[in-house]
Formats: sequence, C-alpha cells, structure tokens
Amino acid sequence: MSERKLTTVTRTQGNNQALKDGSVKPRTFEFDFIEVPVLIDGFRRMVRGLEFDICEMALSTYLCAREHGKRFTALPIFLVRAFHHGAILVNTKAGIKTPKDLEGKRVGVNRGYTVTTGLWARGVLQQEYGVDLKKITWVLSGDEHVAEYRPPSNVVPVEPGKKVADMLISGELAAAIGVDVDHPDVKPLIANPLEAGLESLRTRGHYPANHTIVVKDDLLAADSGLAADVFEAFAESKRQYVERLKAGQIEKPTAVDKLHQRVMEITGKDPLPYGIAPNRQMLDELASHCLSQGIITRKVDIDQMFAAGSRALVG
Repeated sequence: MSERKLTTVTRTQGNNQALKDGSVKPRTFEFDFIEVPVLIDGFRRMVRGLEFDICEMALSTYLCAREHGKRFTALPIFLVRAFHHGAILVNTKAGIKTPKDLEGKRVGVNRGYTVTTGLWARGVLQQEYGVDLKKITWVLSGDEHVAEYRPPSNVVPVEPGKKVADMLISGELAAAIGVDVDHPDVKPLIANPLEAGLESLRTRGHYPANHTIVVKDDLLAADSGLAADVFEAFAESKRQYVERLKAGQIEKPTAVDKLHQRVMEITGKDPLPYGIAPNRQMLDELASHCLSQGIITRKVDIDQMFAAGSRALVG
C-alpha cells in the first residue's frame, strides 16, 4: 500500500461509493477523504485557497477559475449530470406565458452567475426557446467562487436585506433559477420539465454535466502517471455502480439513480461516461455557453481543459 495520501473532497454518491468505502483504490496513492458538509464550500476553498490535492468542482466554476490562473487542472470525470429545464421557476402573476416573455424582466439566480445550474438553464432558454439572455437582468443571491471574476453589466446583486425566493413570491422578480420555493403563485416555467429534458436528449443529444474532478497542478507536474491513476480509480468505481444499476441491484433507488436508468433506456449506453471523446458534444456546448454568457472571455480548446495524462482515457 502506498504511503502517499492525497487530501480529497468529493460528495458520496453512487458512482464514487466504492472509492469512499475503500473497495476501489488507486495504485500509487491513498485518498485522504475530507468531508465538507456543503459541497459548494469545498469548491470555494479550493478556488480561493487551493486547500485540497483533489477536489470535486463545478464545471463552469472550473472554466472561470482556469481563465483566472488557478493552479489546478481537471480530469474528464463527470460525477454529476442532470437536466435543468425544471430549474427555472416563474411567478404565475408576472404575465410570463412563454420563455421569450422573460426578456426585459428581472430574473433571480441562486448564488452566483457562474453556477453551473444557472449556466445550463440559461442555455436551455437560449437554444430551445430563442431567449435573448442579454435582454434579461440577472439578480444574484450570492457572490462568485472566483473572486477576480467580473460579470456582464446585466448581472446585479440582490438588494441588501432581500432574498431571491421572497422576491419571486412577491412578484418583484418574474422568475428565478435554482431556488427552492413552495408557493401557489410559483410554478416551473417549462411544463413537465423532466420529460422536456429527456426529449432534448433524444432530439439533440443534450445531456449536461455539472461536476468534474480537479487536481493541483504541482502534483500533476511532479507525477506524470497521477492523472491516469485518479481517472481509473473513479472510472472503476463508476463502472461498478452502473453494473448494479443494470442488474437492478440498487436497493433504494434515489431520483438520481432513476434518472440514470431513464438515460440508459433512451441511449442504450453508460449513463455516466467519463473521458473527452464520449463527452465532446456536451463539452463544446458547455464552453460555448460559458463564452456567450460572459463567464469566460476567450474560446476554450476542449482538449486543453484537461490534464495531459487523461485526455485519451475513456471509462
């Protein structure tokens, strides 16, 4: 057993369970898992303080951090995938009949503008419904993980003392992304959002990823085999999870497990592919949205997003 331990933050879920319980191990080091109860706090600590050796990271946060010179690089491991058609809620009294009606309105965003759920939800509005995102004022409930980032001029902070959820209920905001609201005047903008997401998978291959894994650059530079070792460990853990899914061996399937099963039914493929090659369409879409929405200012080379030792790997 290796004596080298690398501090690692990743939320326990089906596809990394075998890593967390130790039944799958990397070859050249040991994971020293650090539990961060609120995962986004781990993102922030990695971006601002480089606190961990290996860390789960939101993809749009990673691209923003990368542009601002943060010293870590991603591996093409995509731990969390979801559709975001249901992330957009509207006040039913705000006169919003179609997504285009959001133009000229104020729309709340949970936390920062660079949050990946917001990125993908805005992308749905733009791609599927022709919404001009520049004609909307985006009102944020929090700040950005990347402190150096400066948003477009139509992105503003919430007024002091106010909450986005309350502003949506009152009608001060016509809509909001990523908030949890249970109120009779609030409903999803897009009807039957899960089915809408699955239809976008069928028709245009739309299958967003939210999270990746990043590794400190100095560790990658010192060990040319580290990227592959981390990748293969995560990939083996994921393969075991997918095999259990296929065999119906998940004892109490969560909503996430059920989504992965639906994706398998539609595609006939692994619902959580790792590697650049099987995800290039998704990554192109992600990078395009980041550029057009002002999260990054320069076009990204998809292969250069990831550590050299992981670019050819598929798992």
